[in-house]
Amino acid sequence: MIRILTDSTADFPAEEAAALGLRVVPLQVNFGDDHYRDGVDLTPETFYEMLENAPKLPTTSQPSPEAFLNEFEDAKAAGDEVVCVLLAGFLSGTVQSAQIAKAEVEYDGIYIVDSKTATLAEQLLVRRAIQRVQEGFTAPEIVADLERARENLHLFALVDTLKYLHKGGRLPTAAAIAGGLLGIKPVIGVQNEKLGMVDKARGLPGAYVAIFKQIDKVGGIDEDWPVCVGYTGKKQGVEPFMRYVTNNLHLQKPLLFPIGTVIGTHAGPGACGIAFFSHSQQ
Repeated sequence: MIRILTDSTADFPAEEAAALGLRVVPLQVNFGDDHYRDGVDLTPETFYEMLENAPKLPTTSQPSPEAFLNEFEDAKAAGDEVVCVLLAGFLSGTVQSAQIAKAEVEYDGIYIVDSKTATLAEQLLVRRAIQRVQEGFTAPEIVADLERARENLHLFALVDTLKYLHKGGRLPTAAAIAGGLLGIKPVIGVQNEKLGMVDKARGLPGAYVAIFKQIDKVGGIDEDWPVCVGYTGKKQGVEPFMRYVTNNLHLQKPLLFPIGTVIGTHAGPGACGIAFFSHSQQ
């Protein structure tokens, strides 16, 4: 049996993760001395209320190696293989924690895949892994497929403010200043193992158009795989994405999810994004 394991930043609802047999290791978000497990101890609604009212930006922390060790030892005892699809190594030490646990358990049936992305896009890679298991792929075949697929995996987002990304150390000061110009709305993307501003436009309508142009630029949406749309706090911002995918591109309705506490800490309230696999440009 092949188990698929991910971390909480993939933003799977707990009920769906359980139904899919997906194993999830939570990261942690900290408001001062109060510690919460991402996706376990706080609902997104409660978290964004706390975030907006917090005097200081909360901090986030990766899972410990022990959290992965428990999963790995259980799989080893059962004789199962594990394919781990995890938050980008350039954003977090989550992959490193899993690698430490793998070395300690000394079991060859563990495979660790750096998604090189986060949240909605990470979720798409996990869904692909689950589908490949159902199709009868072996664990090494799944890993090879995911490593190829992530080259065509994209995440673009609008943020209401760059304050949270900057304060959290995820965006350079120069980019934050440029994005903070009067009337300018930044488009954030994960590309080439970097998180940064990929475009900007005047006002929200222009920012959505900029994202639609980015989608075309990377080769368009591959209709063979689902599209994910998400939001931090309020759903209203996702409507242009939903209409674009269904009305303009005539594709199936995107999957819609709230973005959880760890990624939400850095994006801030009022952000929304879209993730998809593009057509291969090779």
